[in-house]
Amino acid sequence: MNNRAAIERAREVLKIEAQSILSLVNKIDRNFSHAVNLIYQCKGRVIITGIGKSGLIGRKIVATLTSTGTQALFLHPVEGIHGDLGIVTREDILLAISNSGETRELMPIIGSVKHIGAPIISFTGVLTSTLAKNSDIVIDVSVEKEACPFGLAPTSSSTAALAMGDALAIALIDKRKFREKDFYKFHPGGSLGARLRATVRDAMVVGDRIPVVRTSTPALKAIAVIDRMNVGFVLVTDKKNQLLGILTDGDVRRMVSKGVSFEGLAIDEIMTANPKTIDEKAS
Repeated sequence: MNNRAAIERAREVLKIEAQSILSLVNKIDRNFSHAVNLIYQCKGRVIITGIGKSGLIGRKIVATLTSTGTQALFLHPVEGIHGDLGIVTREDILLAISNSGETRELMPIIGSVKHIGAPIISFTGVLTSTLAKNSDIVIDVSVEKEACPFGLAPTSSSTAALAMGDALAIALIDKRKFREKDFYKFHPGGSLGARLRATVRDAMVVGDRIPVVRTSTPALKAIAVIDRMNVGFVLVTDKKNQLLGILTDGDVRRMVSKGVSFEGLAIDEIMTANPKTIDEKAS
C-alpha cells in the first residue's frame, strides 16, 4: 500500500466510524432515558461487563462514570463466574456490552445477575439477541458496517458503544447537576486537576515584582518599566496607591504599528483606564 492509498483508507475509516456515531442519534429513545433514571436512582453501583474489545470499552465507560459522580466498576465475565460475582448485589445495576448479544462468556453472568435480582441494561447491536431478551433495558448500538474491510475486527461497533457510554455519562452529569468543583473531588491530579484547583493567587504577580508607575509618568518611562520588569504590563496608580489604569506590552506594540509617537505623552493618555479586576481567591 502506497502513501496515498493509506491516507485514503484512513479517511474512509473515519467517515464510516463518524457515520456510525451519527446513526445513534435516532436510536436515543425512552429506553435511554429509562436507563439514565435507573442509574440515577441506583443505591448501589453500576457494574459493567464485556469481553474483548467490548470489555475495553466497558473499562473506559467505568472510568468516565466514576470521574463524573456515578459509582461504577468493571467485572470481567470469566473472573465473574469464578467468584467475582460476589461483588454484585441486588442494589447494583449490570451494564452488559456485546455487539452480537450472543457472547458465550457473557451468558453465565447474565443468568447469575438475574438470580441475584439486579437489573440489567445492555448495549447491543442485535435487539433480538439472547442478551437483549434477558435485559430490563436495551440500548441499541447497532451499526451498518464495521470499518474493518473484512467486517471482522470491532471498529465501528466498539466506537458506537463508547460514544453511547459517553452520552449516558453526560446525561447523568446533567441529572446530578454535577459541576466543576465536584469533578475536582475525583480528579485532583494531572493538568485537569491543576486547572480546577488553581486560584488567581497561584498565577498572579505579587510584591516587588509588580511594575507600578504614578499617574502623569512620561509614557516612554512607563514603557521602559515594562521592558525592565519583564512581566508584560505596568499598573498606573495615584498617590494613595489606588489603581487607575494598566498598560501592556501588547498595547504598546499595537500603537507602534499604527505609528503612534510616545514622545511628550503621559501614561494617562495611553493607558487602559479602570481595568477589570478579580479577587485573588477566584479560580
